[in-house]
Amino acid sequence: MKTAVSIPDEVFARAERLARRTRKSRSQVFSSALREYLARHAPDEVTEAMDRVCAEVGDQHDPFVAAAARRALERSEW
Repeated sequence: MKTAVSIPDEVFARAERLARRTRKSRSQVFSSALREYLARHAPDEVTEAMDRVCAEVGDQHDPFVAAAARRALERSEW
């Protein structure tokens, strides 16, 4: 989809430099930036994704992992 937006000249210039350096189109740079911004500002989507991963992994108890976590927490200052 094509759209027109207004952005500060400095932001545009930095995006242009990034596009040249990474050999991507300006559209790819802006698309990636917007995708990342949206992901950061959608905490519910992150929580849902983590819930899906946890559901797939299941409730497996690994004694080694539990002991390692316990040792790490004991060394941490709360």
